[in-house]
Amino acid sequence: MVTLKDVILIKLKQFIEDNGNLIPIEFNNELLFKPKRSFFVTGVPDHQPRGKHAHYKTKQLIICVNGKITVKLHDGFKGESYVLNTGESIYVPNMIWDEQIYHTSDTVLVSLCSTHYDKTDYINDFDKFIKLKNGK
Repeated sequence: MVTLKDVILIKLKQFIEDNGNLIPIEFNNELLFKPKRSFFVTGVPDHQPRGKHAHYKTKQLIICVNGKITVKLHDGFKGESYVLNTGESIYVPNMIWDEQIYHTSDTVLVSLCSTHYDKTDYINDFDKFIKLKNGK
């Protein structure tokens, strides 16, 4: 069973220079899966939540490209919160409920996903998620 012990904070390499910052992602070395989809989230009003779902199959690497994001995770039994600053990321396995709180309107999130988009992969009801995790 997937639990919060399977969540991994990943510090991406950063090259900070006078003319800008570079944060590379090596798809063959640093990731726990081969990405099949990526998306960006921008323009979220201060302290507004997004996400609020789990996936049956999809694994994600959530990356804070700019700003600050609190990632709230729940494994069906307990919850944890993690704060990501620019250049920090977190691996979220399938069957982990996640929600993100954006601290400023200029915060940018990028997600790398292990699957293509499939609306049937989403669990959007927290009570249903808890029941699934508890075998009910």
